[in-house]
Amino acid sequence: MRCWMWLLIVILLPPVFLLYRGIRATPPNAFEARLIQESKHHVFVRNKGERNPLKATSETIADGKAAFSHYCVACHGLDGQNTGVPFAESMSPPVPSLASIDVQSYTDGQLKWVIDNGIWPSGMPGSSGTLSDDEIWSIVVYLRHLPPAGSLGEPEMYSH
Repeated sequence: MRCWMWLLIVILLPPVFLLYRGIRATPPNAFEARLIQESKHHVFVRNKGERNPLKATSETIADGKAAFSHYCVACHGLDGQNTGVPFAESMSPPVPSLASIDVQSYTDGQLKWVIDNGIWPSGMPGSSGTLSDDEIWSIVVYLRHLPPAGSLGEPEMYSH
């Protein structure tokens, strides 16, 4: 009898609790956000020590901007700061501004790794096999020299 009682509690209590409380996701609290950030920077995202072989010249920045506009602009906007991207804030997790301290604190090697491999389970796809190493490295240079937010307008694909 006692075993059946515990079994009923274990089986019935979780659904009753969910019905009472509801199923909802909440944004992470400060501790959870910090834990996620530190985990990404020090555990999950690799290539911390890899150096960018391309120098930050006006030509490399322009090449990076061109590659960025072909591959990254749909989610990150022309300026890398989500300008004009209608779904950027509603994704889970939200699309980050590439000018943010969190993104800019990655090393060049880590940024290349993220572009190459993506970030699961976010919407960030990997570009391995789509972009060449030189294109990725030039995008990293462009990310270090992003224009001011909103200065390039919104992507044309969202203005029609």
